[in-house]
Amino acid sequence: MKIFKGDASLFLLGLIILLLVFGIIFSVHTFRSNPVEDAISANRVLNVLFVLEDNKKPVSTYVFMYYPATKRAAIFDIPGDLGLLISRINRVDRIDRVYDPSASVYPGRISAYQNEIEKLLGININFSIIITKENLVSIVDLLEGVQIFIPSPVFHHDENELILFPSGMTILDGDKASLYATYSLPHEDSEMGVFRRQRFFLGYLNRQIQMNERLKDRQAAKMYHSLFRTTMNQRALMKLFDEFIYVDTDRTNIQSVGGNLREVSGQMLIIPHFDGNLIKEIVRQTVSTLTREVEDHMADRALTIEVLNGTAVNGLAGRTAELLRSFGYDVISIGNADRNSYDSTVVIHHSGDDEMVRAFADVIRCTNIRREIPLYDEHDELVNLGIEYKADITLLIGRNFNGRFVVGN
Repeated sequence: MKIFKGDASLFLLGLIILLLVFGIIFSVHTFRSNPVEDAISANRVLNVLFVLEDNKKPVSTYVFMYYPATKRAAIFDIPGDLGLLISRINRVDRIDRVYDPSASVYPGRISAYQNEIEKLLGININFSIIITKENLVSIVDLLEGVQIFIPSPVFHHDENELILFPSGMTILDGDKASLYATYSLPHEDSEMGVFRRQRFFLGYLNRQIQMNERLKDRQAAKMYHSLFRTTMNQRALMKLFDEFIYVDTDRTNIQSVGGNLREVSGQMLIIPHFDGNLIKEIVRQTVSTLTREVEDHMADRALTIEVLNGTAVNGLAGRTAELLRSFGYDVISIGNADRNSYDSTVVIHHSGDDEMVRAFADVIRCTNIRREIPLYDEHDELVNLGIEYKADITLLIGRNFNGRFVVGN
């Protein structure tokens, strides 16, 4: 019996030592590992989920996509009232219905909310960063304020609070930034509210870039990291912010996931276009644009598009313009063609960049591409041939366009 007890004691001691060794190895690996560096080394697009949380609910949700090799970025805004078939609850409901703030406490755990966003966009999200309204105050104060442009003054007063923001370029301290990014007013247009929060997010990113070096101080970095709820350790987070310095926030647009507003079970929801297939296509094209390494000035700006309706379908040019803008194209002109009896849709190519024009034509599955490149003389002066070019591309819509794709070319 004594021998048995002795063996059990030795076994227990060995097990404790083994657990201690594994704990030390795990701690060392965790401290040294940097998943952001690993993703960069693997030449992957970094997909980062940003959530601004108030009262345990997301106020704003953004997916920040960044490709280190080309230093290009894109941002998608995920509305909370986006209506999806939520597998967890087996019904169509708001996407933020499954948001659980406690799910982000455990590193590496994929929350139901993140999982629904991944399915919506058709991507894997590498990292998540959650900022509470309360912590946003300290974050902005550490950044010494966030500068944004407020187009018109905001004044609202009720029994509980006074909201006042003057118009013009303004630097918001932590308290004002927290209020500006989260408040809602009954009379505010919903699109203006979305636009306001998007401008603030870009302002925050821009200030993060400006203050990045100062935040590398050991104590400042430790404090800064503690203000985020994130799956990243301190080293990984600071490495991610190091990459952000290459992002031009002035040229980075935020694309909102759009759809049709419908009433479902007594609530108004945004139902994604084409059963969610459109946003996946948009994301795929965005990734293609981010990862395309082109030594050309055209690669760093959005193509400008002119849309002409060559059919008798009223409003088709406007609806097509909305579709193209959702893909990130800059539609600068819409109108009617010289007649409304065109059978075939044609992409008229003015820019000189064949690859980007083909990528544009692929969005609507159009293979009918015609080149009309402007001519210049030996002095680089435009030769006037009686043709006015308003944009890089003219899309002339014919009867074989069904509102989404060209059917037969």
